[in-house]
Amino acid sequence: FFFVMEFVNPSSFSSQCGLSTLAADRTKLIHVDSPGVTYTDEDIVAKYQYSHNVTSIVDNVLHVKPSAINLTFKTKRGVSKTGVMFVGWAGNNGSTTTAGLLAHKHNVHWETKTGMRKPDFFGSLTQSSTIRIGATDAALGPQVDYHVPFFSVVPMVDPTQLVVGGWDINGANMADAMRRACVLDVSLQQKLAPYMADLRPLPSMYYPDFIAANQEERADNVLKGTRKEHLAKIRQDIKDFKAKHELDQVIVLWTANTERFTDIRPGLNMTADEVLHSIDIDDEEISPSQIFAVASILEGTPYINGSPQNTFVPGIEDLAERHRVYIGGDDFKSGQTKLKSVLVDFLISAGIKVESIASYNHLGNNDGKNLQAPMTFRSKEISKSNVVDDMVSANKILYEEGEHPDHVVVIKYIPHVGDSKRAMDEYTSSIFLGGTNTLVIHNTCEDSLLAAPLMIDLVLLTELMTRITYQVEGSTEWQSFRSVLSILSYMLKAPMVPRGTPVINALMKQQRAITNLLCALVGLPVDGDMMLEHRLRL
Repeated sequence: FFFVMEFVNPSSFSSQCGLSTLAADRTKLIHVDSPGVTYTDEDIVAKYQYSHNVTSIVDNVLHVKPSAINLTFKTKRGVSKTGVMFVGWAGNNGSTTTAGLLAHKHNVHWETKTGMRKPDFFGSLTQSSTIRIGATDAALGPQVDYHVPFFSVVPMVDPTQLVVGGWDINGANMADAMRRACVLDVSLQQKLAPYMADLRPLPSMYYPDFIAANQEERADNVLKGTRKEHLAKIRQDIKDFKAKHELDQVIVLWTANTERFTDIRPGLNMTADEVLHSIDIDDEEISPSQIFAVASILEGTPYINGSPQNTFVPGIEDLAERHRVYIGGDDFKSGQTKLKSVLVDFLISAGIKVESIASYNHLGNNDGKNLQAPMTFRSKEISKSNVVDDMVSANKILYEEGEHPDHVVVIKYIPHVGDSKRAMDEYTSSIFLGGTNTLVIHNTCEDSLLAAPLMIDLVLLTELMTRITYQVEGSTEWQSFRSVLSILSYMLKAPMVPRGTPVINALMKQQRAITNLLCALVGLPVDGDMMLEHRLRL
């Protein structure tokens, strides 16, 4: 396979030490020259052979059989005019994300104590990372690897064109919410305030039993009525938002308070019909996040859960499958857990046996305040504790069946530190001949500034998935992906996967799943990092 660039300008490339990167210009998309790839005005159609290994144990011998499935992917080239509705819009994450998008849209520059700054998308996979797409032909001279911006493989939504709205139990306008969050430089706040002062959240649901009692003082913008009435109102809000802004696509993203876990039991939420019935009879075990999820699904709107509660009970997952609507979750992965999913993968992959992990956090934002309640902390503890499971189970040399590192998570509320969360971790591991290795890490996480780019990525990748269909060789049917978007796992602490499929927490595996899919959409083989063109005499 070879690739060429549309509208290539030599000044668009920088090269140093055999590595080149395409400049971040949205008018330049890669073009794959292959008989298996067709570009039309409407679609990119690519034939792709997905290779994998099938294993079985026969007579106590592990047999491995290479297998392949021939697929055709079709990606609509025209991006949707997309709106995002944040649940918890007036919180730190919602106001920070909105401010960042407006800073880009209006090209706002601001002064800091170290000089002038301009908007960036640092921390965004889709906007600030690159993909190795190939190398130049050795016959033409020294080979150069080329890395291209993530968004240059297939058409993606420009985040500055997103239309933003949402709900919140607090009625502060976005300018006041931004000030209250104390996340951004004051000079930036002052420049953005005129763009944000007229943005106000729609009323939301406040069910005190699901969040900490200390949130009551913020709840001045709440809906009255029953759960059935709330469902109808949220559905109408989505319809109105879509119509008002003439949108092709709306994506709803929960960035509100962590809720407690809900019960899962027959008659309540095991099937789609049970969930709908429980809402009809105003069952008190149906949470606000579940009302938002059901409303989104019934409106054909993808729904992403950015908090750790168990919003997606079996019945809601069934409802999403019934309506062929995308859902994803759970819990933004931005700081301590992201680092853990890299470090533990590194240690175990290096043959080092991690014996214990002690993780401590303290933070002073409203998220930390809400997590003071044991019931909401338990939701967070679960999402942060399971992150190493797949890495441990993958190495039966280090860990016997059922063996697992000791793992404890502590979160404390310290108002003074605000959004600047402190995370401290101690990793203790067994090494060669009875030795011990200890890593102690202190991580200061600007919580909302790390979460905001992930929220943008979740929206953009979800929108992209709505434009992709595939066809299996021998079939004439074009299908969409399964409703649970496990491809979003990179951005989430406790990634949802379709039932019966493995959960992957190792960060770079999650990242490669996305980049390999992008390459498949344009018919490119997986970049396996073998780089044989550099290692062999070809």
